[in-house]
Amino acid sequence: MERIKCLIIGSGPAGYTAAIYAARADLKPVVYTGMEPGGQLTTTTEVDNFPGYANGIDGPTMMVELQQQAERFGTEVRIGHVTEVKLSKKEGGIHTVVVDSITTIEAETIIISTGASAKYLGIPSEQRLRGGGVSACAVCDGFFYKGQEVAIVGAGDTAAEEATYLANICTKVTMLVRKGEMRASKAMQHRVNNAENIDVLYHTEVDEVLGEQVVEGLRMINNQTQEKTEIPITGLFIAIGHKPNTDIFKGQLDMDEAGYLITHGKSTKTNLPGVFASGDVQDKEYRQAVTAAGTGCMAALDAERYLGSLGAH
Repeated sequence: MERIKCLIIGSGPAGYTAAIYAARADLKPVVYTGMEPGGQLTTTTEVDNFPGYANGIDGPTMMVELQQQAERFGTEVRIGHVTEVKLSKKEGGIHTVVVDSITTIEAETIIISTGASAKYLGIPSEQRLRGGGVSACAVCDGFFYKGQEVAIVGAGDTAAEEATYLANICTKVTMLVRKGEMRASKAMQHRVNNAENIDVLYHTEVDEVLGEQVVEGLRMINNQTQEKTEIPITGLFIAIGHKPNTDIFKGQLDMDEAGYLITHGKSTKTNLPGVFASGDVQDKEYRQAVTAAGTGCMAALDAERYLGSLGAH
């Protein structure tokens, strides 16, 4: 059976940055890309807020460059999806991983960078226009709608935060709230209510996103009166939460009620020795490419130190 010194699960900014550091530390990392090679950034067109790209870069290109950088130092990148894990509870123990339900491999350390997936409404018109004006990240994509009219779906803190962010750059923001009140904290609600160009519609849901190639409007439905109305918009932001990709670790690793992996203190250590977590899988606060990359670096350093301490025993 193949034994890997450092196995990295996931191939977003966290996974590839971990791979760059682990490879340079001679840990001979192997990266399994998962179902979405490159992670969430591959669904983003322009990335303008990653340091070092003065003119911006598109998400897929950036991930290809990160992969090439990791490979330059000897990382092996494999297409494959980890379907099962059996994690050791003892210091220096060996972890077992099953890839694509067929291949079993062993790993001395594991860095989990499986990320999170934005939740979408799941209606066909929304899915069709993803990348054509439908986005799940206002901070990433809001800039492209400067001076335009947009809508946002959601009622929590993230939705309120993104609505106020958009209100600063867009002429009008229509906020769709499914219930009769927002879930957001009072402070965030005040911020939304104090913005003159945010129009909050309660008991309102998306009926259909209008437009062929790009978003041109929105048909909404009042879930109490069943009345439908249309508004012209160029961008629709979905802010109904994220789901961390942690199902295969349930029962083995500590996670919060939403499923995010819990790491200790300022480290990337999980509750099991030799298992580390980086990126959006353990961060629901910031969720940016640059912060994911930062924790990827930390995870590789933590893994290197862990293996070093075993040798010292």
